[in-house]
This record gives sequence, structure tokens and C-alpha cells, in this order.
Amino acid sequence: MKAKQNNQKVIMWYKVRELFERGFNKSQISRELGMDRGTVIKYLGMSEDEFFGWINKPCCMPVKLQSYHDYVKSLLEAHPYLSSSQVEDRLKENYQDLPQVHSKTVHNFVQRVRSAEGIKKRRDQSPRVYQKLPETDYGHQAQADFGKYRMQTKGGGFKDVHFFVMVLCRSRFKFVYFQDKPFTSKDTVLAHEECFKHFKGQPAEVVYDQDRVLIVDENLGDILLTGEFRAYCNQSGFKPVFCRKSDPESKGKVENVVGFVKKNFLRGRAYEGIDSLNASALGWLERTGNGKEHAGIKKIPRQEWLVEQPLLKPLKQAPPGVPEKKRYRVRKDNTVSYRGNFYTLPLGTYTGADTWVLLDEAGGELRLYATAGELLTTHPAGTSRGATIRNSDHLRDKSESLPALIESVDKILPPGERTAVFLDNLRADKPRYFRDNLLVIKERGAGIGAEYLSPAIDMCIEGGIYNSYRLIEIAGNIKKSQERGAAGEVDVPRLKMQDKREIMGITVKTSQINTYQTIME
Repeated sequence: MKAKQNNQKVIMWYKVRELFERGFNKSQISRELGMDRGTVIKYLGMSEDEFFGWINKPCCMPVKLQSYHDYVKSLLEAHPYLSSSQVEDRLKENYQDLPQVHSKTVHNFVQRVRSAEGIKKRRDQSPRVYQKLPETDYGHQAQADFGKYRMQTKGGGFKDVHFFVMVLCRSRFKFVYFQDKPFTSKDTVLAHEECFKHFKGQPAEVVYDQDRVLIVDENLGDILLTGEFRAYCNQSGFKPVFCRKSDPESKGKVENVVGFVKKNFLRGRAYEGIDSLNASALGWLERTGNGKEHAGIKKIPRQEWLVEQPLLKPLKQAPPGVPEKKRYRVRKDNTVSYRGNFYTLPLGTYTGADTWVLLDEAGGELRLYATAGELLTTHPAGTSRGATIRNSDHLRDKSESLPALIESVDKILPPGERTAVFLDNLRADKPRYFRDNLLVIKERGAGIGAEYLSPAIDMCIEGGIYNSYRLIEIAGNIKKSQERGAAGEVDVPRLKMQDKREIMGITVKTSQINTYQTIME
């Protein structure tokens, strides 16, 4: 046994040295060989002679604990599930003269007693009995889960990617969706939408783990879902089913898919961006994930999906003639990836990692909207793949028209030094949004009048307010106030006076009026 272990150590030592000489660092060697990083460091710190001297060093039974062999043997025979730490505590409890030894020495001693006496460690309860369940009906159930993997980048660094997977239980047809941040409820809803589009339908129920992304609390089987996910389930019509805590066997199919994605797709792949990763994942699913024979059912998932797809619940469609708007993430370069192509957006659309737009396609034309519904741009739908489809206006330097815009604004604002001070401070305070502020004045200030804009400018300068929306709002209020005053209207605030006695809860006693009349007579 010891000779076999030594042979394995020798093989691993040479592999560690070989990878190190090829330029791998310690962490990369650890991942490549599946070894602990500390063991890699230890092997690299030894010369060949030192290594062979170390593995050939005789290892004897700890002499200090040999007299306790019979006690430990009887203890393990009666309770084979005890750990080395528990055995150490029992020794200290029953033997006051127990020598001072390291816990690792006790662990080695217990393992040698087990080996010498043939006592295997067993659980203190009856093992769970498993049986292979019958296959579910086509279209009835899917299983979903989340995963995380650390990928190496081309620059030599590392990037954590998070992914959502779902598998149809009968056909084993799979889907995976990646993103570069942990999933929220909103992200999970989006992943479901992409998944059901890939399935071309949705199952009657989906089995999940009790993940905090989806549920708020659980009380004896009563699951309280997050608001956003609950609303999505009600709208879509499928039933969410949550397995018991610490019970991965209940969704073993998707657990296997998570491992399959990590080991078959992600391992050895360099990170080049989340859009590229999702595009590569679709190709992998086509070739391998759904294109090769499944080891469990001995069938190809894609062929089984052709049987299952007609039995899935149809996706809810937009009303006739109204194209459905779908959410797409905006990339840092102000583009959207759609069906293998990149479509440009106006500069400044991207405002952070959580920037989204809505997209619909009809009549060979793509329309991109802000999430509030404002149309941002249109593009002809691309027919090839890998192309960047640009709108020439998105590349135009709009700062060239800035002098003309300022000239238009000067005609709207009242002339004078105060106006110049306001515009100069506006440019200094918001240099990136100076043009946008001028456009607001041009579009909304023309109908107000310079006589109302002048006092509004004074109020903005005195209050340090440099925002065109606020300027227009103040000028509009001044205009309304003066117009009401000219019409003789006075705004008198209506106050509800409340008697102090009512506030204090005091009830005043009253007398009949005839009582006072009798006294006066």
C-alpha cells in the first residue's frame, strides 16, 4: 500500500516540475493537476534527492499512544462513526495521564488502528436508500440551478463568471446562460426568458434549489417567493417546485449539467467577454451538450427534444401586429449583441453594467428603445453574422454643432451678464451634459418668455442650481404666479384648524339654556 502511494507521489512530483519548467505558476499547476496549492509549493521546494529521501523515510506507529491501542480499538468497534477529534476528546476524558501530543498524531494513530483492525468509518444512521425513478412525461418537468466558475483571461488574470442552467427532465435538452455578476431576481427572470425561447416552449413545472435569489423564506414547506420572481411565475403559468434544503439528489439531473458545463465547456477556455461566452455556449450546446448521446438515456437530447417540444406549453406572444420588445444588455462600447451581430447605439447610452434597452424586429428593421419606451435608433436587420451595423449619426461628433446651439439658446434667454454667468457655470458644473442642458432650454424655454426666465436665472445663481430642467420649472412657476395675480386670483392656503381640546382629548360639559334663564328671572 505504501509503495503504491509512493509511486503516485513520484509521478506527481515529476508532473509538477514539468509544468513549472513550461512556465505554469503554482496556482495554474494546482488547478491543472487537481492538487492542493500547498503541496505544489512543497514539491517545488524539494530537490530530487530531498524528495526521495522524504518519501522513503520510515514512518512508525506513534510510541506515545501505543498503550491506548486496545481502548481506541474497543471504542471504534462500538462506535465506528467517531472522528479522530472525538477519539482524542474521549482519551483526554478517561486518561488524566495522557501525554501531550499534537492532534495530527492522534489522527494518524486512529487511522492506523482502523487499518490494522479493519474498522471502517460508517455513519451513525441508516444510509438513505435510493432507487431509480421512472422518467417523467414529455413536457412535464425541468430542473434549474446556478453555477460559478473562475476563468483565465488572455491577459493572465482571472474572471469569475456566473451561469444559469436548465434541463428538460425527459429529453435532457439543456440551456446555459452566462453573466459577469451574481444573479439577481431580475437577471433570473431574463435567463428564464432566454431559456424558454431556446426550448421553444416551457414545461409545466420547474424544480429549483432553495436559493435566496428566488425565495425570501421557507416555513415547513410554505415557500415565500421574491416579488419579482413570483410575478413572473404567475404571468408565465409554470409551477415552481423547490426541493428540501441540503437535498441535491432531488435535482440530480441539473446538478450533473452544472458539472458538465464546468468540466466540458469552461475548463481550458479563456474569457473574452460575456457576449462572446454566451455565443460560444450556444455552439457548444449544438455540438456537444445537446448533440451527443446522453450517457443515462442512451439517446441524443436534440432528437428527444423534437418529440418533447410540441408537448411544451406555448410561450405567450404579443398581440397581433405588435412586435414583442425584448431586453438586451448594452455593452461598454454602446452596442447591443443580437443574433451574432453588433448594433450601435447613440454615444452615452451606456451608463453602467446594468444598462438595458428594449429591442423589437419587424419588416426587416430593428428598433431599439430606452427602458422608458423612448425610441433610440433603428437599424436594418443584419443577414450575416459577426458584423457591426452602424448608424453614421452615432459616430458624428456633435460638438461641432455646439456653437449653433448656443446661439439658439441666446435668443431664448434674456440678454445680460447674469445669463452669461449662468451658462458659464452650467458648462463648468456639467461639462459632459452641457449640450443636453442646452437642448432642454431650446425645446422648453421658448414658450415661457424672457421676462420669466430672467428672475429664474437669478434664483438659480443665488441657489447654486445649474440644471436646465430646474430653470424651466422655476420660470414656469413664476409665470403661473404672475398670471394668477393679474387675474385677481389669490392663493390662500386652506388650513384645517383643530381645537386644542380635541388634541388633548378633553370633553367639555354643557348645560341646558333654560337653566340660565331660570337664574336670571
